[in-house]
Amino acid sequence: MTASDYPETPPGKPLWLMTLADLALLLVGFLVLVQASQHLGARDLAKGIRKGFGASVAEPTPMPVAAAGMLDFAPGSAIMPTSPGALVAWAREAGRDPRMMLTVTGSTDGTPADVDPTTGSAAILAADRARTVAAALSAVAPSRVTIVTTTKPGRRAAIVSLAFVGEPQKTAPMQKIAPMRTMP
Repeated sequence: MTASDYPETPPGKPLWLMTLADLALLLVGFLVLVQASQHLGARDLAKGIRKGFGASVAEPTPMPVAAAGMLDFAPGSAIMPTSPGALVAWAREAGRDPRMMLTVTGSTDGTPADVDPTTGSAAILAADRARTVAAALSAVAPSRVTIVTTTKPGRRAAIVSLAFVGEPQKTAPMQKIAPMRTMP
């Protein structure tokens, strides 16, 4: 076979021009995305992208960072065994950061003596212990305190855990509404 046996190559565009066109279209698409999402917040944009790719849109769970607690309650009692001053000081220091959340977890030791004297329920006693400690912490950050109880027997305590929950939600500023005009 000789070179004359091969067909003549038709004149066409160079290969680099196709690559350049692909890159230009990608850049235009990115700029359209940036312009379209300009009015969205970062959280809303991330939610939309997750939803578009089929990922779950659930908020991440708080990440525990530190813990303190009120330990050694008397059996069957929700009265604090010691002054909560040190616990309140710790929570006040932690409460300065608006990205933190406090969770108070009440628990019982599982013995028949460690139940609520009125109802005979260990769950109610655990909740009472958590509420007692949360009431002491209420001056620190009342909107960022959560009360829970544990179902497993453990220690007669109310444990306060500090968790990182992320940036606080920013609320939109109130818009002024123009007064209505009446027709004469």
